[in-house]
Order: sequence, then structure tokens, then C-alpha cells
Amino acid sequence: MKFVTIWVILAAFSWTAYSKFQSPTVHVYSHLPGQFGMTNTLICHVSQFHPPDITVKLFKNGQEVPGAFESDLSFEKNWHFHLTKHVAFTPTRDDKYLCQVTHASSLPNNFDWEANM
Repeated sequence: MKFVTIWVILAAFSWTAYSKFQSPTVHVYSHLPGQFGMTNTLICHVSQFHPPDITVKLFKNGQEVPGAFESDLSFEKNWHFHLTKHVAFTPTRDDKYLCQVTHASSLPNNFDWEANM
């Protein structure tokens, strides 16, 4: 009986700790409609995640883009967090841009920017 009680307490504690992880929602877009050869701003908005420990990187053709700016980490009433990372860029037809998000809830994920041109 004591073993069952301990097991139930440990299971409840594990479930409570696990339930606090919320995977981020990620949107990658440009400030203006994409046009090859035109200066624009690449934006990666990450929201609805918990815990707040997260890493967001912007890449061009597999290399991290230098000089990207990141907003302060903010949270909503439900303690889910959000932040935005952005950088100026001039897309060309052969370039591939992506946002890489690393969070405790999952392995690193890559999200491509779709030019829609």
C-alpha cells in the first residue's frame, strides 16, 4: 500500500511538472511583401511557450545572420511567453532564410521564410 501511495504521488508530481511545458508557436514573415532585390525586414515571432528559456536564431543559407535584434521577453496573463527577433535583409531568388527555435519542450526546429513571389 505504501508503494502505491508513493507511486501515485510521484506520478502526480511528474505529470504536473510535464504539463508546464508548452511548445512555441512560430511565425516567420517579412515586414513588406517579398520582392527579390528589395530591402526588407525578416521577422520571427515566437509565442505561447513555457518555460521562458528559449533560443531564437535567424539563418541565411545555413549561416546565422549577424546583427539580428531580439525583443524583450514578455508574458501573457496565463504565463505563456512571447518574443520577436528581426533583421534587415535583401532576398535573392537563390537565398534560403529560416528561423531556428530551441525550447525545452522539443528538439530544435527550423521554420522557413516563404517568399510568396
